[in-house]
Amino acid sequence: MENSSLIAFYGAALVGVGALCNWLAWRVNLPAILFLLLTGLALGPGFGVLDPDAALGELLFPVVSLGVAIILFEGALTLRLSDIRSVTRIIRNLTTVGVLVTWGVMGAAAHYLVGLSWPLALLFGALVSVTGPTVVVPMLRSMRPSERVSNVLHWEGILVDPIGAVLAVLVFEFIHTGGAEAASLLEFGKIILIGTLIGLAAGFAMAQGLKRRWLPDFLENYLALAFVLLVFSAANLLGKESGLITVTVMGIVLANTRGLDVRDLLSFKEDLTLVALSMLFILLAARLQVEQLMGVLVPSLWVLAVALFVARPLSVWISGIGTSVNTREKLLLSWVAPRGIVAAAVSSLFALRLSAEGNEQAQLIVPLTFVIIIGTVVVQSLTAGTVAQKLGLSSRDRDGVLVAGSNRVALAIAEALHKLDVKVTLVDTDRAGLHRARMRSLDTFFGNPLSEYTERYLDMTRYNYLLAASRRHESNVVVCSQFRHQFDSRHLFSIRNGAIDSATDEEDIVPELRFNPLFREGTTWTRMASMLGQGGEIRSTRLTEQYGLEEYRARMGEGTIPLFALDEEGRLRWVTDEEKLQPGPGWVLASLVPRELVESLKQERLKNGGAPDAVLD
Repeated sequence: MENSSLIAFYGAALVGVGALCNWLAWRVNLPAILFLLLTGLALGPGFGVLDPDAALGELLFPVVSLGVAIILFEGALTLRLSDIRSVTRIIRNLTTVGVLVTWGVMGAAAHYLVGLSWPLALLFGALVSVTGPTVVVPMLRSMRPSERVSNVLHWEGILVDPIGAVLAVLVFEFIHTGGAEAASLLEFGKIILIGTLIGLAAGFAMAQGLKRRWLPDFLENYLALAFVLLVFSAANLLGKESGLITVTVMGIVLANTRGLDVRDLLSFKEDLTLVALSMLFILLAARLQVEQLMGVLVPSLWVLAVALFVARPLSVWISGIGTSVNTREKLLLSWVAPRGIVAAAVSSLFALRLSAEGNEQAQLIVPLTFVIIIGTVVVQSLTAGTVAQKLGLSSRDRDGVLVAGSNRVALAIAEALHKLDVKVTLVDTDRAGLHRARMRSLDTFFGNPLSEYTERYLDMTRYNYLLAASRRHESNVVVCSQFRHQFDSRHLFSIRNGAIDSATDEEDIVPELRFNPLFREGTTWTRMASMLGQGGEIRSTRLTEQYGLEEYRARMGEGTIPLFALDEEGRLRWVTDEEKLQPGPGWVLASLVPRELVESLKQERLKNGGAPDAVLD
């Protein structure tokens, strides 16, 4: 009874520690896997308070297997064949030729520097040949690279994750079946065939069930998960370890089924994976032995150096042949390739299986892989932003605003932000509105902000604020809800519509509909549109020692509506009821000025001989 209570306590503690690691990663904008692995190393080989083998016993391998099955299935759900055809040449090269180059270089490094046999060395090379969105996206948010570099890294992470997983599974199956002998090749082909056929059949059946609505909404995700795990286990019974191929093929089938929206399923799997992986990675890192880690530490650091300074640069430069990517962009791409979830989880599963079959070197794969993961994440996270700035390819000192809408108010705000060198993009389906925006030199994205297309193809890492600028409150609420996972909740803003200027009974009942209303109470979309339609303009004013806030207020009058400001460091600050701004010298204030004041300012300029106004732009 006491042992059961202790195991329950360990389980609850792991969930709590995993949540803390994810929160810390969010606070410092680094991949969560870094903190999870470091925590596992501290609890296991560091302080010796966690022994997964003793706690789980024979359940360890099944737990890891099911966790890896979910990871591979989720990764495959993001692989669309149409994306591979539509992406640019450099991305296609990185996810094909680049993977092969990295595989070969890292395999050779593991063989000659660590002493792994060629089969295990090539397995290791396959495991660390890929990046992944879970480790790349936090880095992109931190470094804010140029649009093309961000697009390449973003799509490489999405596409190469399942591609690398399939490569690693194939290499593992080849090793597992015994190599190049005729009987082994026959067994290898049998496993691949069983996994592929079961995956195709199960994927088709699952797709039809989801498309035809055979399942109630509240059971859809739960039954889908149960089906995936059941098929994975059944495939393993029919062909040893063929389940890995099966779940990967299932995910690819679902992702490429026309007319099937897998966003809800993918979101559910992401939430489930977050909890499972948090516990899984802590357990896997805690299994490492100090002597095992120290035994490969020095050679693994040499392998890390090869990954950083040889494999990735060689992959990028070969992939960049014949493309328009310039030298500075290649240098930055060469420095950003953190390894992540697939490498950590799959390497541990393979090591467990191969070690159980008597392969003594297999246990070296895990510490070697963890050193590569931690090394690439730490080194590149700490330096990528500086490298991008030195190369002139970073905009992390520049705020970015995504504006949902292209109406009169949205265009006026976006243009005012653009004039102050704030990165702005308008997303909408109104072609006429987007055309007017492009005529004003504004960036646009044609697409419904709520669509899967926009979520997939619009790079969110370039923006730190969302402004929902529809005249309808309901539209703004839905847009903010859609993007609540991509933005800090404090950076989600909507313009009041006049019907809801303050908390109402409906909002009290549905608190998740509350988002940060922009500007002061009484400043509605209708009022702003009316002022703009009558000739009002958004003007920017720089405060100085001689012309401070009091002088500004006296000159602007009561009819002027303050909108936003840039502080002395150039950071964007929005005017809201909650935000108590204290503007001083060096600040730039932007306000919506009524037509009468605009005319008055023009008259002043004429009296001054047409000289530009000293205060207003």
